[in-house]
Amino acid sequence: MVDFNRFTLANGLKVLVHEDATTPMAVLNILYDVGARDEDPEKTGFAHLFEHLMFGGSVNIPNYDEPLQRVGGENNAFTSNDITNYYITLPAENIETAFWLESDRMLNLAFSEKSLETQINVVSEEFKQRYLNQPYGDIWLKLRPLAYKKHAYRWATIGKELSHIENATMTDVKAFFNKHYNPQNAILVVGGNVKTEDVKKLAEKWFEPIPSGEKYNRNLPQEDKQTEARFETVKANVPLNAIYVAFKTPGRLSDDYYAYDLLSDILSGGKSSRLHNSLLKEQQLFSDINAYISSSLDPGLFIVEGKLVEGVSIERAEAAIWAELEKIKTELVDANELTKVKNKVESVLVFSEMSLLDKAMNLAYYELLGNADILNNEASQYLKVAAEDIKRISNQTFDKNSSSTLYYLTEENA
Repeated sequence: MVDFNRFTLANGLKVLVHEDATTPMAVLNILYDVGARDEDPEKTGFAHLFEHLMFGGSVNIPNYDEPLQRVGGENNAFTSNDITNYYITLPAENIETAFWLESDRMLNLAFSEKSLETQINVVSEEFKQRYLNQPYGDIWLKLRPLAYKKHAYRWATIGKELSHIENATMTDVKAFFNKHYNPQNAILVVGGNVKTEDVKKLAEKWFEPIPSGEKYNRNLPQEDKQTEARFETVKANVPLNAIYVAFKTPGRLSDDYYAYDLLSDILSGGKSSRLHNSLLKEQQLFSDINAYISSSLDPGLFIVEGKLVEGVSIERAEAAIWAELEKIKTELVDANELTKVKNKVESVLVFSEMSLLDKAMNLAYYELLGNADILNNEASQYLKVAAEDIKRISNQTFDKNSSSTLYYLTEENA
């Protein structure tokens, strides 16, 4: 159970406070409701680029890290297709420094040509090293546009192509900042050895003077129902052939989300899971096999992926995957098997409540979903899932006519 208090500033900034007197530390987490799905299709990668630009200093604080290090603080950030999240951890007695830093760059981010050029180079190099020059690195650059034809999930967080980042202009960057980085589009969470009344005073002092900005109303194109199987073959300098099969799933707020999460664990949650037992241990077709969900806010993906054992044909490996999927469509999951994955999820949820930073990030995310208190009801939602639910969603999802399959072949086997 994560207790919290909530208030909203006059400019629309939502603030949540989690008081924890058992630690001398505090965390300030700010989530912006913007991700790669909010980008112009011809100017992708901007949400991630902005994550880097936000550490380039503000008008009043040219070196973001220096004052934070002086008070024993650390910071980081991450970007997804749905959100951008920044956080600072530091001794609770120095929490005002975190308010000062985060509020100043929300209001006065420094837009210099030098900073923009530096970060474009950094992100471009990341694009090359992690996505273009690494074995299997471009999987999401291939699989997303295969599975999505209209929705903005069709490109990865890093961007659709390198040129979009390389050609980013100061005008583009300022427009993106003004559209998305404002109090109405953010959720602030403060946790640790703090008092709500003190946090409220600090929030009013540092954040409330910031203009609320215009509310961004998202209106993204939705996917048509997929009625034909899609295939793509890629050959590259990789050590083993691989296969990736993607299926559409409902969005994060669907009642079936919990069943899909458990289904992925039944199939590949550890060495006793179905795919690992059957395809890796018994049949020895794969050297690695996984199933997982994207957990996207909008309709996402259920992915089954595996790297083949050398000498095994793609046809045989693919048939074996489908055999396992057909089995879970036709047979009810054993009660013990379902209980095991539920227990695993429950333990993960308990462990996430032990970390001050995890609690702050989770509160922000669930508040974005509609109510941070959803966090405290997650375990009960998983426990409600029945074997019949697993069978039902498997039949809804594992249809060859709605699948998107990427064959990733070694150059000698292509």
